[in-house]
Amino acid sequence: MLKHLSKRLCTAGAALFLLCSAALAGCTESKDPDSLPSGSSAASAIIGEPIVTAAPIETPEPTIAPTPEPTQAPELTLMALGDNLMHMGIVHTGENKDGTRNYDFLFEDIKDFIDLADVSVINQETIFGGNELGFSGYPYFNSPTEVGDAIVNAGFDVVLQATNHTLDQKQSGVEHCINYWKQHPEILMVGLHDRHETEDGTPLPMEDYIPLITKNGITLAILNYTYGPNFETLPAYARGRMDVLCNWDEKNGHLNFTEIHPKVLEEIAAADKIADAVVVFPHWGAEYSTTPSKYQKNFAKQMTEAGADLIIGAHPHVTQPVEWVKADNGNECLCYYSLGNYVSTQQDPISMLENMAWVTFRMQDDGTVAIDGEKTGSIPLVCQYSAGPLRFKAIYLLEEYQQEVADKHGIRSWGHKNLYVTDLKKWADEIMGDSVKPAYDLTGLRSPILEPQGPEGP
Repeated sequence: MLKHLSKRLCTAGAALFLLCSAALAGCTESKDPDSLPSGSSAASAIIGEPIVTAAPIETPEPTIAPTPEPTQAPELTLMALGDNLMHMGIVHTGENKDGTRNYDFLFEDIKDFIDLADVSVINQETIFGGNELGFSGYPYFNSPTEVGDAIVNAGFDVVLQATNHTLDQKQSGVEHCINYWKQHPEILMVGLHDRHETEDGTPLPMEDYIPLITKNGITLAILNYTYGPNFETLPAYARGRMDVLCNWDEKNGHLNFTEIHPKVLEEIAAADKIADAVVVFPHWGAEYSTTPSKYQKNFAKQMTEAGADLIIGAHPHVTQPVEWVKADNGNECLCYYSLGNYVSTQQDPISMLENMAWVTFRMQDDGTVAIDGEKTGSIPLVCQYSAGPLRFKAIYLLEEYQQEVADKHGIRSWGHKNLYVTDLKKWADEIMGDSVKPAYDLTGLRSPILEPQGPEGP
């Protein structure tokens, strides 16, 4: 209303009477023009000042804090391979004309998986007893230390040395192998070691020597045991240096293959107190049997009760089932009874089928660590060699292995048997069952075979 009045007075040049009337009318709301709000258009018209309209006061928009991205729980992936079984045909494959040796080729086909895994493990079936002794295959192996160099170059984190062939080159071979791995502290070698005692012979507390490895804030205890050497008595030089799964007589070293050594269970229990998860690698089972023995089953249950979270076995030279073991005290453990071989020139087609274990550990909200079943499984592999001469050729994923490649396998002349992809897939399904998962689904890696070949794809 006041605004309309001031406009009319300025435009028509109204008489003083009207101006006063307007002023009096204005006083009905304010006795003094100075009492009007500063910048009021009515006050400006009355006292003759320029009309200035104040900018409206902006009310700031309320600041909404961004929703924090959910933090991903820490994870650790473990990859494990079976027996690195250095038959002489594989040894010769790495020999160069100038007399040097190189075995990096053994792991080229799975290098992406080694690089992806937080902890990669291989079972070194044969002993590095010293190159000066010469090289030998079955039954008393001695393998080039250059094979160990290849393990280092490939980027493995853990090597297992407790096998039935650990004592093939006797005491000097054990000492040479221990000293070789001391030169590579970047790799955790387990199953073979100096005695766990002080200089005066006092045994060390288990917590002081149990092997540990930590990645992504998760700590694993890594334990490796063999049922024994290739004889029934444990020599004095091996006692306390090679970790043995089966019980043995302290007086004469006689092994009891039907009974687990109490110290194994004590070490697992001790490891359970200092690690987030306990992983046990037993060298056990009957050779060439795809079914776990009753002793494997019994030992697995006892180790689970002691605190093992994951058991990954080797030795049978064939794969065996994967299953969850439940102990009487409620503990549960995932058990791969046997991964089979990694490389070999064995003559039975089923020994060419191998298992690469892939296990994901995840930190829970309460700070404990558990196995993530969705990201855990078996990746079947196939070992390929040629014959005439006998030489290692390659490692294939079973899901990519083709019959035309199988037709060229050296097992046809060396083992006098045919190799069929259909058989390999049938064995994988029957033995490993639901644990088998597509490699690239499980790991997130892309298959080189499936890589796009330009904009239109392959």
